[in-house]
Amino acid sequence: MTRDQAVLLAVGGLAAVCLVLSLALLRLWSTAARIRSELAQLCERLQDLGPRDTPSTAVTAPVAAPEFLITDLRSERSPTPGPVQVDGAAFADIVLRETVVKAASLAHGVRRGLAPATRNRIHFEMRQEVRRARKQRRADLKAAQRDLRARQRATLAEEAS
Repeated sequence: MTRDQAVLLAVGGLAAVCLVLSLALLRLWSTAARIRSELAQLCERLQDLGPRDTPSTAVTAPVAAPEFLITDLRSERSPTPGPVQVDGAAFADIVLRETVVKAASLAHGVRRGLAPATRNRIHFEMRQEVRRARKQRRADLKAAQRDLRARQRATLAEEAS
């Protein structure tokens, strides 16, 4: 399979997926429109029914007592805290502290990133990756040369016969 054929296959597959998704979206919109119209009809019917002035003669079942769920064991409720007012000096102190903490963490990260041990590790991993890529390129080149020679032999065999 050539690269052009692979690209055409991928583009065709994407076009098919887009077509299927667009059809699904259209069907979803039509379903949503139908549901909206049915909902509007139901609302109109409910409004037409309206509240009745005559009491119902049907016997109602006794209502069960609601069950309570205990979610809190505190005996006294503490008031919910409201917004806290911070004066200008306290606000400036908070902002300055936050800025100092961010700057210190950035300086620590830069210092750690530029440490000799980190630089040596990065250099070692880069050398490994370069060597691996070089070996891969050589293997790819040898495979391409073998393929080219095989094609040339096949062409010569066809011409001879």
